[in-house]
Amino acid sequence: MKTPLLIQIKERRLLLGLKQQDMYMRVGISRQQYQRLESQGNPRLDTLELVAKGLSSELMLIPKDKLEAVVHLLSEHEKDLPQASDEKNLVDNPWKGLFDE
Repeated sequence: MKTPLLIQIKERRLLLGLKQQDMYMRVGISRQQYQRLESQGNPRLDTLELVAKGLSSELMLIPKDKLEAVVHLLSEHEKDLPQASDEKNLVDNPWKGLFDE
C-alpha cells in the first residue's frame, strides 16, 4: 500500500508534467530508482530531500492539530500554482513573460 507521501510525490511530479525518467536530470536518480521509490516506497531521508528539491518542494512535519488548517490553506492557493502546461512552457522558453512580447 502506498503511503500518502508517496502519492503526493507522484501527484506533484505529474502536476509538473514530469516523467519518471526526468528525475535523473533533476536530482540524479535513475528512472529505475525513482520508479522503485514510487511503487515500493521506503526511501531514505536524503533521497526524499533530493526528490523534494527536484520537484520544487519542501519536506516538513506538520503537527496533527495544524493539518486541517494547512490543507485548507493549500487548497485555497491551489489555483495560483503553475499548471503542468505552464511549467512546460517555462522549460521550453525560460524567457517567456520577461519581455513585453
